[in-house]
Amino acid sequence: MKTLAILCALLLAGMVTSANAAGKLQHVVCFKFKSTASTDEIKKIEAAFQGLKQKIPQIVSLEWGTNVSKEKRDKGFTHCFVLSFKSDTDRDSYIVHPAHKAFGAIVGPVLDDVFVMDFNVQE
Repeated sequence: MKTLAILCALLLAGMVTSANAAGKLQHVVCFKFKSTASTDEIKKIEAAFQGLKQKIPQIVSLEWGTNVSKEKRDKGFTHCFVLSFKSDTDRDSYIVHPAHKAFGAIVGPVLDDVFVMDFNVQE
């Protein structure tokens, strides 16, 4: 009986994890900066993007880093930010949020290109 209870608990935990993953939207943003962008300007952009997590409650998580790939297929993109949302609706709220709009005004002048892709997590 105890084994059955443990097995049921594990099965339920797996179902909850799958349901949570299935309901998760990832928003991927990659930046290619102008050659004229200074190190200080780029650091300000990094800090401003990280700050969106505290300003926009719909962001579940925000991770970022700079390119370290050895494949040489980055096409000049150096920074990648991955944001998680619970739903399309939450992502849509983020896109029109005043803090996101203000960030766009900061980053725009130093960007050469931006790549954005959203996907629903599959397992």
